[in-house]
Amino acid sequence: MPKPHTLLASKISSFWRRAGLMGLGIAALFLGLPARASGEAVGEVDTAFKLIGPDHKVVVEAYEDPKVTGVTCYVSRAKTGGIKGGLGLAEDKAEASIACRQTGPIGFAKPLARQEEVFNERMSLVFKKLRIVRMVDSRRNTLVYLTYSDRLVDGSPQNSVTAVPVDRATPIPLK
Repeated sequence: MPKPHTLLASKISSFWRRAGLMGLGIAALFLGLPARASGEAVGEVDTAFKLIGPDHKVVVEAYEDPKVTGVTCYVSRAKTGGIKGGLGLAEDKAEASIACRQTGPIGFAKPLARQEEVFNERMSLVFKKLRIVRMVDSRRNTLVYLTYSDRLVDGSPQNSVTAVPVDRATPIPLK
């Protein structure tokens, strides 16, 4: 049977180990690390002045499709300012707009799924993500991109769509 003081020391050590792991998890949440990809900042405009903390903004970010070379998607979305926004605790609006364009020769490293989520980025501490889904319209040889945000409990009907036609000489390979 272990001695009482070794048992106590073991319990204290276990507590601090669990507390340290929990602290790392909480730190990751507060840092707002993206789940998958983060857009490259293109620019932003202030939309409302806040006396304390950053102003409310509309930000524009560029996302390059990881499986299709030569396509870049530009997403604009609201970013909440103020004290909560400055600390990363504010929940941004669920509205976003997308425009994808051919920015170079289009190429495919491997066949694409008919529909696939290509990006997602956390928009609030826990609940909401901005998602971008690529769909292939084979009949028109076109890549269609849809952006929307979701919540842990309930999705948002706010969405935006754009399309990038691909030259018929370059058929889109499908899985």
